Order: sequence, then structure tokens, then C-alpha cells
Amino acid sequence: MTEATKLFKESKSVKNQRYLALDVLRGLTVALMILVNTPGSWSHIYAPFKHAPWHGFTPTDWVFPSFLFVIGNAMSFSLRKYESISESAFLGKVFKRAALIFLIGLFLSAFPFVYRQEGELIFKNLVNMRIMGVLQRIALCYLFASLILHYLKLKKSIIFGSLILLGYWVIMWFFGDQPNPLSLEHNAALKFDQLIFNDANLYKGYGLPFDPEGLLSTLPAIVNVIAGYVAGVFIQKSGNNISTVIKLSIYGVLLLIVAQIWDIWFPINKPIWSSSYVLYSTGWTLLVLSALILIIEIFNFKKWTTFFEAFGKNPLFVFVMSGLVVMLMNIIYVNGQALKPWLYENLYLSWLNNYNASLLFAISYMLLMWLLGYWLHKKRIYIKV
Repeated sequence: MTEATKLFKESKSVKNQRYLALDVLRGLTVALMILVNTPGSWSHIYAPFKHAPWHGFTPTDWVFPSFLFVIGNAMSFSLRKYESISESAFLGKVFKRAALIFLIGLFLSAFPFVYRQEGELIFKNLVNMRIMGVLQRIALCYLFASLILHYLKLKKSIIFGSLILLGYWVIMWFFGDQPNPLSLEHNAALKFDQLIFNDANLYKGYGLPFDPEGLLSTLPAIVNVIAGYVAGVFIQKSGNNISTVIKLSIYGVLLLIVAQIWDIWFPINKPIWSSSYVLYSTGWTLLVLSALILIIEIFNFKKWTTFFEAFGKNPLFVFVMSGLVVMLMNIIYVNGQALKPWLYENLYLSWLNNYNASLLFAISYMLLMWLLGYWLHKKRIYIKV
């Protein structure tokens, strides 16, 4: 066997292993996103499955930044393919994909285009629909991270990402209303979004028009994608070995420590996506990723990964379907009641307490989406944007 052939086979083997760990991490985040988004009752949720009210961090607060990290990790493979195409072709692919994801997000905001009022179906006023959202943030983060990484390359992108986090800290501190520039009512992210959008187009879940996936707070979220890219390049160069696991773990712990120190001046906060939150969520993702490499690649324990691969192979499609189906369940009526609460009350709440019923409903719904992902995976149907 020639040296070139040997290196090619080793490279191909490592690539396949990396993709398995990546699919599992991506599948894990999609499964958790569905789980936390579809409780039986929003009034009865166990603490780990809630977002922190404002400052703070829960396991649920880890899910979205982890998904952005995984996007960056996948980009460490895909952007290499773009190096061989023309500049116009690269820009066309990136802008097209970002636009499609953003438009799908808008479609989810508008769907199902009607709502129930006193049993009657009423068309929504789409002028007042929410503009930003999870998919819209993913689209913007993917777009800007792709441009940054393509044009600045690795080292300059790390420096630029660091400047984004520092700059965002300055913006939030000096452009928020004193003396509480990081509060819900007075933060600069809210003020900036209100300059761009009407209040009717912002999220209302905090009791006032404030969007946790707003425009200004998307800026630091781009760094989660860059971090995933950096980790992907590092793993490709270092390989799936115990040294890589140790180094990823050390970097993860260091980020957690820096984030906790930064938390004193710029609190860890998901709704405004604080810079300390970026470091803290990335630190935990590095620890989870290092554990997955250890279990899957080094210990070669892979039988359990099939469950998460089903989510990881079609993450965007399964996530979108999870939103569409549950929204349809809220306008389809059974005996004068929406299908979702009817199922919840009759199949879960009838024999479980409030919290367990709500959790079991979320788990059941997540498993329903898993069946969809598993069927697609078995049929080798992969729906990509």
C-alpha cells in the first residue's frame, strides 16, 4: 500500500467518524429543541426544561447556541468545497441558502394563516406577524459566519469574533438606559429592534414587545457558529483521539471559567444573548462534544447513536415539521376543543399529575417527530436547503 493511499483511507475514516459524532450532537440538539418547545402545558414545566427568566442559565438555554455551534462545525467541511468555485458561485450559494431558511422561518411565523375565535376560523393579519425567530436567526448567523470565515480565514475570524463579543458588551452597556442597561425594559437590543420593527412584529412572551431572536442580539450569536467552525477544523487536524478529547475538555472548562468571571459585569443571559452567554454555552458544547468523541470514537460504543442520527440527518425538516404539526393541532377541533389540549387532557392529564403529564406529552411528541426522521433516514431521504 502506497503512503498516499494509506493517508487517503485514514482521512476518509476520520471524516466518517467525525460526521457520526456531528450527527449525534446535531440530533441531540434537535430532539431537545422539540422537547422544550412542545410541553403539554406551558404552566407546568420542570425547571430544567424552562429558560432562565432573565439572567442565568438552564439546560434549555444550552440547546439553541449548541445548534448554532453544530452549524459552524458542519461548515468546517462545506466551506472547503466552496474554495474551488468562483466567488459569484460561492456568494450565490450562501445567500440563497440563508434566504431560504429565513423565508421558511417567516412561513412558520405565519402558519397556519388562521386562528380560532369563538370556534370560528379567522384569517391572521400577516402585517402583524413576528418577523424574527429561531430559523431567521439561524439564517443570519449562517450568512454572516460564512462570509467572515470565507474572507478572513481561521485566525482572523477568531480575532473578529472576539471583537464582536467585546463590541457587543460596549454597545449593550452604553446604549442601554442607565442605571439598568441590561434589564428587560431598558436594554439596547430592545431599543434597536424597536427602531427597525413595529411592536406588533416583535415577540410578546416577556409581557412587552421584546424579541429574544432580535437583530442586534443576533450579532454575538454569529460567534457561536464561528466557534463551531474552529472546533471542527481543530478536530480534523488533531483526529479522534484521547489527546483531542482532553484538549477540547480543557478549552471547554476555560471558556466556562472566563464566562463566569465575565458574568460579574455582563451577566449570562440568553434573551439578550450576552457575550458571557456565548462563551458559557460554547464551553458546555465543547464538553459534550468531547464526551461524544470519547464514547463513539474511542470507546467505539455506537449502537445507541441511531436514535439521534434520525434527527441529525434531517434536522431542519424535522424541526420545521415539529412546528407545523403542533400548530395544526391547535386549530383542528375535537368535540369543541383544540386537538392538542384534547389529547393532553384525555391521554395524559387523566392519569398523571400536571408536571408529569406535561413532560410525557413533550416526550411523546418528540418521539413522533423521531419516527418521521427515522423513516426518512431508513429511506435515505435527506431534505436539505
